[in-house]
Amino acid sequence: MEQRGKGAGGRLRNTLEGPAFSLPLMTSNFRRFNSRVGVVFVVQAFLIRLFSWRSPTHTLSFLAVYTFVCLDPYLMASLPLAAAILGVMVPSFLIRHPPPPTRLATGPYSPYGPPTAPPAEVSLPSEMSKDFFGNLRHLQNSMDTFSNLYDAAVSWIGPTTNFSDESVSSAVYLWLCALLGVACMLSSLIPWRLILLASGWILTSLGHATVREWVLSARKSYIEPREPLARTWVARWIEQDFSVGLNPDVNKVEIFELQRRSGAGEWEPWFFSPTPYDALDADRVSSGEPSGTRFLDDVQPPLGWVWEDRGWQLDLRSEDWVHERFLSAVEIETEAERWVYDLSSQGRSLHHLRTEPSRASIDLDGSAEGERPGLDDDDDDDADYWRRRRWCRHVARKVTHDRK
Repeated sequence: MEQRGKGAGGRLRNTLEGPAFSLPLMTSNFRRFNSRVGVVFVVQAFLIRLFSWRSPTHTLSFLAVYTFVCLDPYLMASLPLAAAILGVMVPSFLIRHPPPPTRLATGPYSPYGPPTAPPAEVSLPSEMSKDFFGNLRHLQNSMDTFSNLYDAAVSWIGPTTNFSDESVSSAVYLWLCALLGVACMLSSLIPWRLILLASGWILTSLGHATVREWVLSARKSYIEPREPLARTWVARWIEQDFSVGLNPDVNKVEIFELQRRSGAGEWEPWFFSPTPYDALDADRVSSGEPSGTRFLDDVQPPLGWVWEDRGWQLDLRSEDWVHERFLSAVEIETEAERWVYDLSSQGRSLHHLRTEPSRASIDLDGSAEGERPGLDDDDDDDADYWRRRRWCRHVARKVTHDRK
């Protein structure tokens, strides 16, 4: 059983296909990528100018478009088309048909006539050009920004969601479940358009220097003095309402002692197997040998568990686990060593002695019968017959202490 938490690297190795790691290939791909990543930084610079209100007319125009989309979400389908027309087609046409030189800013522009300039083509910067090194600088700074944001997110989200403090994570889980229920029941009643509209205007306004200074001043004056009191109240509420048990989880595991009948009619010890190896067992149907270990002391607890008691105990209620597994064509020994025997192809006992009254049999149809005559010594000598009994032992979940 694979453990959770192997990280994104293991999952990516299992899902992504491609050539193996190669330093020359990595170098070549990085050079190609750095030559073409400039458009990403151009868009990044444009968004920074837009949301920092360096050109208020552009920011207000964006808010106007955002308002129309929030009030009429169907307009969202027209945004890619408008962007393609205004951002690609019109500039490309103006480059191909530049306006004539004139001293008047409002001079007439005629779109007619043959093109007077070559079309715009995307040119990649050379590896020794200024743009290439500019892309390197932007890429370096972007990696640093991403790393800082990632570390901040992990340090803030990780401790509250990874159950390192089970009381805090349990409280977060409870609140998320409550919010999920509220969202499922009341989402149709919430005015999402107005919420998105107000959220967009508020977040965009926070990019303005004056508004940002006012918000930071208000936070320092009204929120920061009350933060310790709020943290204390939340911690007290979590401590009172969420108590995590300190006793480890205890469970019971089982192992089956298998013995095989030899040609001389004797029962030979075989394996301690996790399955009873009955007539309908998958390994037995496919003529395979049972899996397991030769000695009971070699049986190991499940992964993440430790032994709770000192040794194995024989299960004296063989009928229970036989009926739980719906085993058929078996004979249950209700006294003595509690073996569960295979029945012969004729439905007879496989024990050398005649069946005692304390031994019950279950036929192929699941019906129980009383005494059955025993097999003769020479009956079914070449057949493969087994007997098994169950041993049980308690295990406790291994307690893992938090890493400081």
